Amino acid sequence: MLVYAISGQFSKVRSFVFIDGIDEVTSFFEGVEDVTEAVHRVNTEADVVWVDGHSDYGHAFEVFHNKWGKEIGPKTTVIILGDARNNYHASQSWVIKEMQHKARHVYWLNPEPKSYWDTGDSIVGDYGAHCDDVFECRNLRQLERFVEHLT
Repeated sequence: MLVYAISGQFSKVRSFVFIDGIDEVTSFFEGVEDVTEAVHRVNTEADVVWVDGHSDYGHAFEVFHNKWGKEIGPKTTVIILGDARNNYHASQSWVIKEMQHKARHVYWLNPEPKSYWDTGDSIVGDYGAHCDDVFECRNLRQLERFVEHLT
């Protein structure tokens, strides 16, 4: 729903989804009146499983870098929404660092409570070191704080 709302407000929004693979889903949100239709398409048509369907942020980020990384520029704002639970795979945090060097801003929105960050297989600190800011974003009030931060 967040992606749907953002794409309705800005003209050049690109959307990607990932698990251990990554796919662009921008077209799924274009000209769609009902967000549930777009979400259904994401859930059934997006090619996001590479090996076993367990989160592998590092692999997804590396594929993103190789396929679309050159399209990030000084007018780009990158917003990543995820819990950064990487199942003990390599982080490939250099990709986020590269994004930060090229983009105007890089933000991470984490739906987990902050007290869970960097516990177990969470590596949000590895990624957050290369973001302009990392926000706990579990409800509308927290999302509103993030939006206020942008303005």
